[in-house]
Amino acid sequence: MEPQSLKLQSPFSLPVDSDNKATEFRPLQISSPHMRAFHLAWLSLFSCFFSTFSIPPLLPIIRDDLKLTETDIGNAGIASFVGSIFSRLAMGPACDLMGPRLASATLSLVTAPIIMSASLVTSPTCFILIRFGVGFSLANFVASQFWMTSMFSPSVVGLANGVSAGWANMGAGVAQLVMPQIYHLLISLLDLPVSTAWRVSFLIPGLFQAVTAIMVLAYGQDLPSGSYKDFRKAIKTPKDNFSEMLYNGLTNYRGWILALTYGYCFGSELTTDNIIAQYFYDRFGVNLQVAGMIAASVGLANLFSRPMGGALSDKMGRSFGMRGRLWGLWLVQTVAGLLCVLLGRVNSLWGSIAVLCIFSVFVQASSGLTFGVVPFVSKRYI
Repeated sequence: MEPQSLKLQSPFSLPVDSDNKATEFRPLQISSPHMRAFHLAWLSLFSCFFSTFSIPPLLPIIRDDLKLTETDIGNAGIASFVGSIFSRLAMGPACDLMGPRLASATLSLVTAPIIMSASLVTSPTCFILIRFGVGFSLANFVASQFWMTSMFSPSVVGLANGVSAGWANMGAGVAQLVMPQIYHLLISLLDLPVSTAWRVSFLIPGLFQAVTAIMVLAYGQDLPSGSYKDFRKAIKTPKDNFSEMLYNGLTNYRGWILALTYGYCFGSELTTDNIIAQYFYDRFGVNLQVAGMIAASVGLANLFSRPMGGALSDKMGRSFGMRGRLWGLWLVQTVAGLLCVLLGRVNSLWGSIAVLCIFSVFVQASSGLTFGVVPFVSKRYI
């Protein structure tokens, strides 16, 4: 009896399905490999969001120092968004080729020096190029979602994706809150001039991003069964062609539909993160720290709003199938769109803050609902 019980004992601390994917999601645990992968994935992506959105809260200072025009600032925001789009298109095939762990760490290590080089910017053109390059780090989002899909069963993957992305997206809010404080500390404690203080500030997000990348390499595991490379060898999968995989992805019409809906929700969130601190600073005359605190509410709402969307997607899926997931996404995203329109029509400070907070919850829940659908767009072998 004892040898048989040992034989039947699972090597995993969480219950798993036939593919060894966890059927339960316990975010307060750090057990390997499922929950450790979860915590490494969201923390690594958190650092990328922190880096990317470390610039917007200091824009009023950078604008005056570099003599940036409104056109320059607008182009820089667009460049950051475009960079994240292009890199995400390549990140999916990269994960297929090398696995989420190596793809994630490599991207973070490559882009960390870019945010640190913001300290060397001397012209509007350089500023725009830096924002474009830093935007590439947000492709880590694809690796994070790929990793969660590899680790968690379809019954809980929406929740796992939602919490992972939600906690990671808080990096944008923390950056809005922390970067003005870092800037003022450098001035008050080290007596640095304004032009030097904002430049030195960007060394911190770059170092943070590099450290999390090393943690992913040192402690992460691609799949419940082990490394992605060993998995590919074990099932004797022929080596994939990058261009062929990219073509297959681009010709999947379901992927394009989801990309469009995701562009409406996450694109709106990115745009808000890029301009909201400057918006409150200029329109309502609040100081830099207060503007950062208001802007932080957008990103910090991800603590619960995106996970809430993932949980709602799983619940609707269990009750009504895929149709329930899609209707839930449509309803929440429609409310977010209406709130976005309302935000531009409110003229009072507190009214704008209230609408901004409610809008943040719905637009981020829409993103969580979107990635409750993503794992079912096409059948994968992981």
